[in-house]
Amino acid sequence: MAQPSSHHLLNHVDGRWTPARSGQARRNLNPADTGDLIGEFAESGAADATAAVDAATAAQAAWDAKGPIERAKVLSAAVRLIEERTEEFAQAITREQGKRLSESRGEVRRSLAILEFTLGEARRINGVTTPAEDPRTVAMTFRRPLGVVGLITPWNFPVAIPMWKVAPALVSGCAAVLKPSPLTPWTSALLVEACTDAGVPPGVLNLVQGDREPGETLVADPRVAGISFTGSLPVGRAINRAGADRLMRTQLELGGKNALIVLADADVKEAVEAIVHGAFGQSGQRCSATSRIIVDKAIKEELLDALLHRVAAMRVGSGTDAGADIGPVVNDERMRACLDAVATARGAGARVACGGEAAVCDTPGYFVQPTVLTEVAWDSEIAQEEVFGPVLSVIDCDGYEDAMRIANSVRYGMSGTIFTRDPAHMFQALQDFQAGMLHVNRPGVGAYSHLPHMGAKASQLGAPECSPEVWDFYTDLRSACIRY
Repeated sequence: MAQPSSHHLLNHVDGRWTPARSGQARRNLNPADTGDLIGEFAESGAADATAAVDAATAAQAAWDAKGPIERAKVLSAAVRLIEERTEEFAQAITREQGKRLSESRGEVRRSLAILEFTLGEARRINGVTTPAEDPRTVAMTFRRPLGVVGLITPWNFPVAIPMWKVAPALVSGCAAVLKPSPLTPWTSALLVEACTDAGVPPGVLNLVQGDREPGETLVADPRVAGISFTGSLPVGRAINRAGADRLMRTQLELGGKNALIVLADADVKEAVEAIVHGAFGQSGQRCSATSRIIVDKAIKEELLDALLHRVAAMRVGSGTDAGADIGPVVNDERMRACLDAVATARGAGARVACGGEAAVCDTPGYFVQPTVLTEVAWDSEIAQEEVFGPVLSVIDCDGYEDAMRIANSVRYGMSGTIFTRDPAHMFQALQDFQAGMLHVNRPGVGAYSHLPHMGAKASQLGAPECSPEVWDFYTDLRSACIRY
């Protein structure tokens, strides 16, 4: 069966595009224009996920036997295909997720960088040789594929996050079942299509569309050796509990409540640009988004004046509107969550300095004004819990020690950022931040494709992604002693 159009998206199991066994489908709407029906996609159930695991299990041994270098050669063709289809990917991302086209194109470029890096690492999935205690003996370690893996991905980076799971899974020799968010099925189908066109054999990469049921089925299936999940803390905890009895390996990248510290000696202009990028890029829908500004009282007014002037000038609109600075949030539930969080913060004493309401645009969509809250207590709900939208809290501090105390007061630890001219504070912050990804005098979102994407505390469990350390999830380390 041929690859489906965006109007009717199917599952991809054992090399074939197929509808959900239940015959059910779900509508996929454009968040910038709810009158734009992108199409319908398979609403899969347990039987679909089980069939995908059947296919992956059957394909596992032959894919393992190819070895990492040959597997990387197969996937290398996907680099060219995705490059050629960059605009198709970008249009799909913007239409079903909502981010601006420039952001979508940037996501495709990042996905290609991740794929290229992972393919290069195929020659380095290695172990070590060590001295042996006995004569005429070689002692060594090496790696073996973990086995069939389930890849459960979110909607905010609908090609980059699937890529940073699919690429290392397949290169390592694991057959995989990809279960993307039900909000971004089209982009995931395009990625699987590119891998299939590149020559990935039937059953090695399977796609199961749908919501909770297929994901729960993957977690419960004893043939699935590991689950790599990116999403919310409650779901990550549920996955970890569900797999604990059978010691299923998990790689969980969860939420964030990220702080950007601005000390009294900071370059305010540069800090404001980094804040705007970190807080309102992609409408704040990033696990690494800047959601708290912790600013020294000595420069608070100067920073606020510049920040509010900048944010007030931002234009909200469709991702296809070249003049828009910020697109919609992904759906009505996310819009309600943002507005409810603002209302709760106001009730707790915070002041809405900018935004705080739904934005009115030319089309009916899920638009939220970029929002800045001031007079926020460091221990209030809005300062402690993830909003995942364009809502920024400004918190006062009195010097470095107080700033770091506030930054580390949350249960999350995804990213931490500091702006200062003092080298001592720069390097001390790298030691003091309780976070996985750290930044100094630059926007606090993401990193490079070859650096670990990881958090600390409740933001991460298991091996990092996007780095050589990812093999600690997708492979088992073995040791061997050989007498000769």
